[in-house]
Amino acid sequence: MTYIGFLLIILGLIFVILPVIGNLISLENIPSWLIYVYRSNGFIFVTSPILIAITIIMFLIDLLLK
Repeated sequence: MTYIGFLLIILGLIFVILPVIGNLISLENIPSWLIYVYRSNGFIFVTSPILIAITIIMFLIDLLLK
């Protein structure tokens, strides 16, 4: 479980940095199932549906094992 936690932290840091990278390069060419980019009035929100799904699954596994 610890290794998965570290992996999720690293993935989270990568996706926190993505909006900064999104200003420099175009992320719209990347498939939406991998990275979702939302732009509105200078606001950029970048997330990963895969990261959200992994987080929900890990939360449910942790909740059920307690």
